[in-house]
Amino acid sequence: MYQNIVTEIDQGVGIITLNRADRHNAFDDAMIDEISAAVEAMALDPTVRVVVFSSTGKSFCAGADLNWMKRMAGYSSDANLQDSRALAEMFRRVRQCPKPTVARVQGAAYGGGVGLVAACDIAIAVFDAKFALTEVKLGLIPAVISPHVIAAIGERYARRFMLTAESFSAAEAYRIGLLHEIVNDAAALDEALGEIVDALLANGPDALAECKELIDAVAWRSLAAEVIEDTAQRITRRRASSEGREGMSAFLEKRKPNWRV
Repeated sequence: MYQNIVTEIDQGVGIITLNRADRHNAFDDAMIDEISAAVEAMALDPTVRVVVFSSTGKSFCAGADLNWMKRMAGYSSDANLQDSRALAEMFRRVRQCPKPTVARVQGAAYGGGVGLVAACDIAIAVFDAKFALTEVKLGLIPAVISPHVIAAIGERYARRFMLTAESFSAAEAYRIGLLHEIVNDAAALDEALGEIVDALLANGPDALAECKELIDAVAWRSLAAEVIEDTAQRITRRRASSEGREGMSAFLEKRKPNWRV
């Protein structure tokens, strides 16, 4: 049903593969719409427990497609704003997907590609992957990806790499927090991905969704009374939930919980 991506669901894992290798998997309006639709579909599908983003070809994602950028140059202000909102909405859906999201980065990620990596909960890459936030070289700014990139690498590193537009290595991306793991080659990448997915599938699906909400609720906030009360309310609800009761019973009875097959 998609022209620019390939989707599949296998044993609880939804895979969204960017499939424009000839264009280095660069975003255009059609691809953005398809990714948004695929993420939303997987978010609503009870058989999907983890969402993986991958790509075909040498590059993970080269950012914005040049032909799309040329078309945008002739858009009216209103049309440009609508386009920008669609891109921002795509990243929001990735970031706020109730299922854990994992980026499998097999090659270069530039501009919006870095934004997609940053919007995912977990990111792993091969050692020779390259990254860059190149927007200012074109007289633009990395606006809609900025909340995700800054959340991933912090304001200080965002200032350097957004302002200089320098390319940086996977090792540097790992050091500053964009990546959680780097591996030598594609075979090791799939092995590392499998280990992460297995770890995620071992956990309560509803607990994972609420854990993501918890992180968003407390990140960057001071330890005020309302934060303390909010966290107390959240764990109280979890303890009383059917999934929470099942998890505790399984632990005490030394058996697997019912979400582990």
